[in-house]
Amino acid sequence: MRILIVEDETTLGKTIAEGLQEFGYQTDNSENFNDAEYFIGIRNYDLVLSDLMLPDGDGIDLINVIKQKSPRTSVVIISAKDDKESEIKAFKAGADDYIKKPFDFDILVARLEARLRFGGTNVIKIDDLTIDPDEEKITYQGIEIELKGKPFEVLTHLARHSDQIVSKEQLLDAIWEEPELVTPNVIEVAINQIRQKMDKPLNISTIETVRRRGYRFCFPKKA
Repeated sequence: MRILIVEDETTLGKTIAEGLQEFGYQTDNSENFNDAEYFIGIRNYDLVLSDLMLPDGDGIDLINVIKQKSPRTSVVIISAKDDKESEIKAFKAGADDYIKKPFDFDILVARLEARLRFGGTNVIKIDDLTIDPDEEKITYQGIEIELKGKPFEVLTHLARHSDQIVSKEQLLDAIWEEPELVTPNVIEVAINQIRQKMDKPLNISTIETVRRRGYRFCFPKKA
């Protein structure tokens, strides 16, 4: 499970991230609206935890950005504003929960877990192909495919952006925790794994290489 934390109080954001990581969550941190919008554009999040008031934008506008890109992503607002009007405004914009500062961290985790349990499915289903990110499981016509780790994440990311050409740099930034420490050829290795372990045995094609631009999910092939 990946969570984006949008909090302009650096210490608080770091504390929340470290706490959530102890519970097994992957986290990204942003301290402003622009950075949050960037992360939302390149990565898929199960939940976004955001302050209502940001130095360069409004948390309400961020809710709209998140829900337009991924309606299933849960949005939990944390805010020092404890008036009824702010809370109602956030819920009407699409927030799934509203937590007032200061809060107890254990209560925060419990509410995030509850929200993630009741959130929408992340399963991707295209014709006879089903990709389940939560279970790290792929099935095609009832056959389960043995594809794990980074190749699975690359396939999932491309499938979620099936109408787009995704560059190597975008894939590195979206999937690897420290993309600056790995070389772009790890993407080629992952793509080769997908083709060898999945496409070739099943006689299908899921990813096409777009020369000098990146990769595109292409299943099923259009006539």
